[in-house]
Amino acid sequence: MTDDPSLAAPAAGSGQAQQIDTTRTHSARIWNYWMGGKDNYPVDREAGDQVAEFFPEIRDLARTSRDFLIRVVTHLSGEAGIRQFLDIGTGMPTANNTHEVAQAVAPESRVVYVDNDPLVLAHARALLVGTPEGVTDYIDADLRDPDRILEQAAKTLDFDQPIALMLMGILGHVPEDEIMPIVSRLVDALPPGSYLASYDGSNTSEAYNAAIEVGNKQGAVPYLLRSPEVIAARFEGLELLEPGVVPCPLWRPAPIEVGTRRGMDQYGGVARKP
Repeated sequence: MTDDPSLAAPAAGSGQAQQIDTTRTHSARIWNYWMGGKDNYPVDREAGDQVAEFFPEIRDLARTSRDFLIRVVTHLSGEAGIRQFLDIGTGMPTANNTHEVAQAVAPESRVVYVDNDPLVLAHARALLVGTPEGVTDYIDADLRDPDRILEQAAKTLDFDQPIALMLMGILGHVPEDEIMPIVSRLVDALPPGSYLASYDGSNTSEAYNAAIEVGNKQGAVPYLLRSPEVIAARFEGLELLEPGVVPCPLWRPAPIEVGTRRGMDQYGGVARKP
């Protein structure tokens, strides 16, 4: 990750640079701030601090969500033998991104990132460079347009071979009645043996609920917390891997010596398409 967002941003005066509105918050940049990154703006840090005042554990949530992604991709690349990943809602690049984890296990892995924020894409193209053996590509598209995502992803991924679909912390930005049509369209396009990996924030903490309400007043796109049961329903029709849909720190955790696991108000899981 760069210490200066301008290093990876488009040149001044370019069409893409003009699309980046630094006066409005963006969830990817706020999340980057909570994770200790520097690819964010004052407006993002202000909003992030306001949420953290209500719910200091938000920084733990940010870090444990990345730990969850690492464990998931490591399993899929290793034991499951997946060599293709479609990561929608990429967010700001940070340590241990999907392609880095996958290509560390299997250098030939092909990874397609999808996001609709121009700053995210600018950073991604500049910083997320994969192995010579593999492929790392980027699509400028919105999750609500799954047909465009699939059409563009097919230029890099082989839809006759298993693909891991990653929807990490992104579906909270989607109205409830739109989620299953989007997920179903994406999953239906995947061949048998593919996987869906997903997590989102849960409404299991009054403090987290209050903090998100504050954050939603600051951001352009609200984030909606859902119950663990609603999150689990997204995997219907697929074969859930053990331990099922659980708080992210409890999904196949690495041993810890002391202390308790933090960041429990996010639920996630991984499921195989039969």
